[in-house]
Amino acid sequence: MSITPKDVLNKNRDLEKRVDVEDIDLKNVTVDDLKFNGDNYNEYINLQSLLENISACQISDAFKGIAQRSGTIKSIKPINNLKVWGSIYPVETSCDDWGTSALAIDDACEGDILFFKVDSDEKAIWGELASTSAKYNGIKATVIYGSVRDLDALLDMDYPIFASNFVPNAGLALGLGTLNQPIEIEGNKINPGDFFFGDETGVIIIPKQLFNKVMISALEVKLTESAIVDKLGEGMTLAQIAGLR
Repeated sequence: MSITPKDVLNKNRDLEKRVDVEDIDLKNVTVDDLKFNGDNYNEYINLQSLLENISACQISDAFKGIAQRSGTIKSIKPINNLKVWGSIYPVETSCDDWGTSALAIDDACEGDILFFKVDSDEKAIWGELASTSAKYNGIKATVIYGSVRDLDALLDMDYPIFASNFVPNAGLALGLGTLNQPIEIEGNKINPGDFFFGDETGVIIIPKQLFNKVMISALEVKLTESAIVDKLGEGMTLAQIAGLR
C-alpha cells in the first residue's frame, strides 16, 4: 500500500492509513513528524507505519550500530506492558514532591511523553489520579526514574507507565521541581524533544539529532529479521543463517 497524491491533497486526511513495511519511506522524516501538523502527512504516515511494527530491541540494535550505545535505561521497566513512542518532556523533582507532576501535566503538549528524574524511589510521585489527568490532557505516557503507586488501577489503565519501582506512599504537592530542562540518568543525557520508545521489553532513548538515521537503520533491522523468520520457516536453522554451520 502506498500514499497517493489524493491522500496528500484530501483535506480529510486518513491519519489511520498505513504503508506496508517494505514500502516505508523515511528519507525526510524528523522527530517532529511524530505529530501530525497538517503539512507532514506523508512523513507522519510512513513513520507511524514503522513504529507500529518494530520493537525496542530493534531500535536498540539500530542505535548501537550508529552510536555504539544501546540507548537503554535498564532500571526503568514497563508497569502495564503498553507500547508507546513520542517526544520527551523532561522533568526533575524530589520524591517528596508530587506537585511537580501535576504542573508537568499542565505544561506539556498533547502527544508528549513525561519523563521524570526523581532523586529517590522511597516515595511515589505518580499514581492513578496523575495518570487519569495526563490521559485527559492528551499526554501519551509517563516514564519515571523513581516510584509510582496505585498499581491496582494502573495495571488495567489504558495509559502507558514505565518506572523503576513502586511503593504505596507519596509526598506532598510542593511543585518545586524543574520542567522541560535537560536531565541525565545513568549516563544518558536526555533533552527536551528527544525520542522515547517503550514496550514490554524496556525503554529506549534516542537523541533527536540522530532520529532519522536511527529510524532508517531500524527499518533495515526489521526487514532483515523478517527475512530471517522466512528462512526459519523454510527449514533453515539460526546457526546456518548466521554462518556458524
